[in-house]
Amino acid sequence: MQQVTTIGMDLAKDVFQVHGITADGTVLFNRPIRRRQALAFFQRIPPCLIGIEACGSAHHWARELTAIGHDVRLMPASYVKPYVKRGKTDAVDAEAICEAVTRPTMRFVPIKSEGQQAVLSLHRVRSLLVRQKTQTTNAIRGLLREFGVVVSNGPTAVLRIVKACGDGEYPDIPDLSKGVLKTMCDQVTTLQEQVLLYDKLIDQHSQIDERVALVRTVPGVGPTTASAIVATIGDGTQFKNGREFAAWLGLTPLNRSSGGKERLGSITKKGDRYLRRLLVIGMTSQVQRAQKFPDRVHPWILKLLERKPIRLATIAMANKAARVIWAVLTSKSEYRTSAA
Repeated sequence: MQQVTTIGMDLAKDVFQVHGITADGTVLFNRPIRRRQALAFFQRIPPCLIGIEACGSAHHWARELTAIGHDVRLMPASYVKPYVKRGKTDAVDAEAICEAVTRPTMRFVPIKSEGQQAVLSLHRVRSLLVRQKTQTTNAIRGLLREFGVVVSNGPTAVLRIVKACGDGEYPDIPDLSKGVLKTMCDQVTTLQEQVLLYDKLIDQHSQIDERVALVRTVPGVGPTTASAIVATIGDGTQFKNGREFAAWLGLTPLNRSSGGKERLGSITKKGDRYLRRLLVIGMTSQVQRAQKFPDRVHPWILKLLERKPIRLATIAMANKAARVIWAVLTSKSEYRTSAA
């Protein structure tokens, strides 16, 4: 009797599609299974290679299937798409996943532990709260502008309006709009308090995890950035070198070379957008420090700012910081200026 050696599983909310083949490529099954039947189904199958797209709940199922003896590998959905022959159905997707997982050059996503996902949940909620706060402050600007009250750029000016409204001091607008403004100001205050709470939780975790403490020694990397990086990539050993990690973050130039001519464009902006944004924000603070206290930053930063625009220099610094972070994580040693 032929035995299944590779399975491609297409996840969904309630119904999963599984495509199983033998060692010689013979298709044994391509069928849907209910979510509640999934574990029992795989327990009846001898240990084999299982491919899953890295999507919602993928890490959970990878842990569950690994626990019962299977070799589970997660893949980015964009890397699986080229193997879809035609159309878009669950059966076709499962077949493409089964094909992609056997490719020798395929890149896989490390399976995250429950602890990593717990820390990332703090970052996801904090990021959501920050976006909601930004949306609300922009709505306050728009409301006041309709009555000729122009608020200066930056969050500080809006927070002054919020504080004034909390003290009962309102701009010269109709009473009906004052009630609306008070509701929005109260919402900003609540969101600000919640963001500060999550900042404290993330900071507490960064003091417990030794790897986060090592990453924090890199200039421009604070507790939020260090915690997010460690929770996402762990010890960083899945990357061959620091440049590969920087490329994964989308901080390397887009290569469009052809015919022996090298053409490099702007950064690719692929990979984890959240980590990339945190690194760029951190390096922006380094630029501000260099402008105010040039003796407190690395001379390389000063030379870079002399010949490059600020935003271009910030991206270059984020690229270099990513490489340094990888070196710090993989070597398990603190950042040293002389080594940089």
